[in-house]
Amino acid sequence: MSLPLPLEGLSAIVTGAGRGLGRAEALELARLGAAVVVNDYGQPGRDGSGEASAAPAEEVAAEITAAGGRAVAHLGDVSDFETARGLVDLAVAEFGKLDVLVNNAGILRDRMVFSMSEDEWDSVVRVHLKGHFNTTHFAAVHWRGRAKAGETGVYGRIVNTSSEAFLAGSAGQPNYAAAKGGIVGLTTSTALALARYGVTANAICPRARTRMTEDVFAGFAEPAAEDQLDPLSPEHVAPLVGYLASPAAARVNGQLLVVHGGMVAVVERPRVAAKFDTAKEAFGFEELDGLLTPYFAERPPSETFAATEVLGLKKG
Repeated sequence: MSLPLPLEGLSAIVTGAGRGLGRAEALELARLGAAVVVNDYGQPGRDGSGEASAAPAEEVAAEITAAGGRAVAHLGDVSDFETARGLVDLAVAEFGKLDVLVNNAGILRDRMVFSMSEDEWDSVVRVHLKGHFNTTHFAAVHWRGRAKAGETGVYGRIVNTSSEAFLAGSAGQPNYAAAKGGIVGLTTSTALALARYGVTANAICPRARTRMTEDVFAGFAEPAAEDQLDPLSPEHVAPLVGYLASPAAARVNGQLLVVHGGMVAVVERPRVAAKFDTAKEAFGFEELDGLLTPYFAERPPSETFAATEVLGLKKG
C-alpha cells in the first residue's frame, strides 16, 4: 500500500503559472497531490504587453490532468481586486476549499530611477505588490471565515515571491526592488496576523532562468550535457515551494528563503551592526559627525551583488 502524497487532499492556487517558475511550481504541487488552480494572464511580453491569452494556463492545467492530477485554468490579472476575489472563489467552487496560495505573477519594466516614468513604477508595483495583497486578502478572508464559523484544524499556506533585488539592490530596477521589499513586509505581517487561524506565510527569493530573467542570466554557463539539469532551472525552486505548502512546514512561518541550484539559505532578519549613544541630552551635528563618519570610513565599501560569485557560474 502506497503512502499518501504530502499534499493529498489539499487545493492550491498558483499565480503566474503559465510559464517559468509558476509553471514549475504548479506541476510540483500537483505531483505532490494537490489540486491546482493555474492562474495566468497569458500576455506574451514580460513587461505585461500584448493580448491576454488563456492558452498558457490551459496548457499547464492540461499537463497536470494528463499526468493524473486535478487542475483548472484561470485567466486573469491578479492586480485587479475583483479578479483576485474570483480566483479564490474558483478554487473553493472547484475543490471545496482553498489550502495553499502561491503568489508568483509579475512583470518587469526596467529603467534607472532617473529615467523611470510614473507608469513604469506604478505598473510593476501594482502587479507584484498589489497582486500579492489582493490574493492574500481573499485567501485570508476565506480561512478566517472558516475558523470563525467553528471549523477546527483550518489549514492554510501562503508562499510569496520576493527577490534578491530587494536584498542586495538592483540599479536598473527600483520599481521591482521596491515591490519585492514590500512583499517581504506583507509576508511577515500576514504571518503574524494569520498564525492563530492555522495559516503560515513565507517568502522565497528564487533564481531561475525564465522569460523574466533571460537577459540577467544571458551568457552564464549552461549544463555541459543534455542530461544535466540547468543550475538555474525553475525545477530547483519548485521543491521548496512544495515543502512550504506541506504539513511538514507547520513551524516555518514569517521566513525569507533564498533558493537556487540545489541550495536553500534562510535569511536572518536585519540585526543592529553598531549602536551609538549621545553623551549629551540630544545628538547634535558635531557629535554625529565625530561618531558616524569614522565608523563608515573604516568599513569596506558596499559590495555589489555578483551572481557569478554566489552561484559559482561563469559567463561564456
